[in-house]
Amino acid sequence: MWRVSLILLVLVLGCKQNKRYHDEQAVNELIANAGEWADVVRFQQNLNATFRDPETSPLPDRFRKDFEGLDFFAPDSTYQVKAKFTRTPEALPFLMPTNTGDKTEEVVYAKISFELNGKEHELEVYQNTELIQQANYKDYLFLPFSDLTNGEETYEGGRYLDLSIPEGDTILLDFNKAYNPYCAYNAKYSCPLVPKQNRLDTHIRAGVKAFNK
Repeated sequence: MWRVSLILLVLVLGCKQNKRYHDEQAVNELIANAGEWADVVRFQQNLNATFRDPETSPLPDRFRKDFEGLDFFAPDSTYQVKAKFTRTPEALPFLMPTNTGDKTEEVVYAKISFELNGKEHELEVYQNTELIQQANYKDYLFLPFSDLTNGEETYEGGRYLDLSIPEGDTILLDFNKAYNPYCAYNAKYSCPLVPKQNRLDTHIRAGVKAFNK
């Protein structure tokens, strides 16, 4: 009997490994065929992979088991914006509130200004005082924002962008890589709230859409 069980186990593991190989192959082909959008498609596929993995997914099991992929806007170059990057070295740390009532200590690292959809906009980008102590996050910048799609096409609480400190005084904002905070999927997560100064008076139809449970 144990031999039969062992054979079945080997077959199951073999099928899983084979499926994983074919899934990875399909993703690689998708990225290879994406042309100028390869970087955006890679971002989307990596995000989907995170959501499928039970070790990293924010989704409750009842949603994750049937998860096929997040819903994204089609990539659009309109939302790839070159912005002026003005550092704010005199800024002092402050406490940014979260949806759970906790607070995170942040510093306004810079202000960014740009034109989009015929309007001028200015946003703040932040550094977390704890994260910057880690080598992997030394150059990491956090951009929470909201826009006029929130509550309809996108998550009502706004979305996030991950950025890196640029060398000069400009930075590329690619809103095609905007993603939802984890609290959009699971109430157990504590997520920084978008500051009022980062509310955009325009529609950002790019990046991740609202999650339909």
